[in-house]
Parts: sequence; C-alpha cells; structure tokens
Amino acid sequence: MNPVCCDTSFLMALYGNDSHSAKALSCAQKLLQPLSLSIFNEFELENALRHASWRKLFPPAEIDQFEVEFDADLKIGRVVIVPCNLANVLSMARQLSAAHTLTGGHRAFDILHVAAALECKAGEFLTFDANQRKLAQAEGLKVNP
Repeated sequence: MNPVCCDTSFLMALYGNDSHSAKALSCAQKLLQPLSLSIFNEFELENALRHASWRKLFPPAEIDQFEVEFDADLKIGRVVIVPCNLANVLSMARQLSAAHTLTGGHRAFDILHVAAALECKAGEFLTFDANQRKLAQAEGLKVNP
C-alpha cells in the first residue's frame, strides 16, 4: 500500500483549529494506514503553529496542546515521519519548479511537500491548498479531501 502524504494546510487543520478542521479530522479517521510525513511537514507545522500564535490566532498555551496531540499520534503510529533522501527531494523540487512555477505560481514549500510525496511514492496527497492541489494532480497524485 502506497503512503498517504499531506501538506501543512492539512496538518494545521488536523492539529490546529481552522475552518477545515472537521473535514481534516474526518479524513484522517478514514485512513487505513498512518499519515506519512516528511521532515519538511514536521518543521513547517511547528513553525505554522508558532506563527499563528504570533498573529494572535490562538494563545501560546494552545501550541503546547497541539504539540501534545501530534506527539501522541507519532507515539501510537497514527502519524509517521518517513525518511527521505533530501538530495533527491531537492532535485525533484527543482524539476517541479522548472516545469510548473512560471505557469502556476507555486511556492517553494508547496513544491517541497509534493516532491517529498513523490520521492516516497505516495498514493494519495492531502491538502486544502487549491494551488498545491493543482501541482500534485499535475504530477499524478490522487488528491483529497
């Protein structure tokens, strides 16, 4: 079974609190395998939570709760950090950028998430970002929700 990967918009909805949280939780509960994350996901989620708190979207104490939930999911295997060859991911990201950014306006981290999903041979990619959805679909990934 190929891994299910995601971007940070999905993780923020799953572990944070935004307009997509209910849909993210429902989608995650239906997964028949762990959600596979790259180190890019883990870093960007941590930073996104801190940035959202800095923007006063929620108090700093909530970051601790979100991190506890994330760590619990890591511990029980609901979420796994999948090792990937960073040189291969960056090489793939450069190719994706050259092929799609001039016509699609893709951001670097969005490209890295798609490249990491491709590197680990993902069968599905979860995102709420419409532009990233287009990139992932253009590269043959099944995209949800």
